[in-house]
Amino acid sequence: MERVKCLIVGGGPAGYTAAIYASRAGLSPVLYEGMEPGGQLTTTTVVENFPGFPQGVDANTLMADMRSQALRFGADIRSGTVTKADLSSRPFSLTIDGETVVSAETVIVATGATAKYLGLPSEQKFRGMGVSACATCDGFFYRKKTVAVVGGGDTACEEATYLANLCKKVYMIVRRDVFRASVAMQEKVKATPNIEILWNCNTQEVLGDGSGVTGARLVRKDGKVFDIQIDGFFLAIGHHPASEVFSEYLETDANGYIVTEGKSCRTTVEGVFAAGDVQDPGYRQAITAAASGCKAALEAEKFLLTH
Repeated sequence: MERVKCLIVGGGPAGYTAAIYASRAGLSPVLYEGMEPGGQLTTTTVVENFPGFPQGVDANTLMADMRSQALRFGADIRSGTVTKADLSSRPFSLTIDGETVVSAETVIVATGATAKYLGLPSEQKFRGMGVSACATCDGFFYRKKTVAVVGGGDTACEEATYLANLCKKVYMIVRRDVFRASVAMQEKVKATPNIEILWNCNTQEVLGDGSGVTGARLVRKDGKVFDIQIDGFFLAIGHHPASEVFSEYLETDANGYIVTEGKSCRTTVEGVFAAGDVQDPGYRQAITAAASGCKAALEAEKFLLTH
């Protein structure tokens, strides 16, 4: 059985940054990238809000550069997914792709979270071409345009009010006749003049052409079908953290996010750290994920020095 000082699970901004710091600290980290090398960021196109790139940067280029930087400092980056984890005692035992078992003195979980989608073929067709699950990431591209936000909770209301500051008009597509959001968020939405709420509506299809999204076909609860003209279609119906394989040992919240101690990346198991979107239900940004990857690696280094 292979034994490593630091095993990093996940190849997004958090995982690659953790690998950079862990490598420079002499921890000889091994990183398994999982099913989506580069993480959720690779599903978008240009990233305009990552510091250091005044003209923006292609998302795949950014992640490839992070990966190359980790390799430069000696990180051992491998393809593979953790399918089983035994965190009951140190060294921890993790199984890769149901076959290879790795023994690790410390583990950094950076498996991320995936946005929930409606499951429409047209929605997938226009991902990155007008369909987005992050208003903060992509809202700037729709300045003075018309967009739609799907959802009725706090996140949807936050996304809609954020977009309303940028866009000419924002439709909110809500499947019920009431919001699930807090009263304060509801009032904020209702007080924003360029937000129109479409109650009792479900999306039947995202409409578009070779240039991207041009509209959405909606169906009301009473069966009436109608189209709206939009330039962007934003999903705000939640995220799913990839924490299942670790949930037997690590504390998670009601939505599956790994709980960390205070402002640290420490989990409820000593020697196991969590970084990025898998433990962050609030921000979900590449820069905050990278920052937490840095923190997790520094904490892993400190842990190994004292244990």
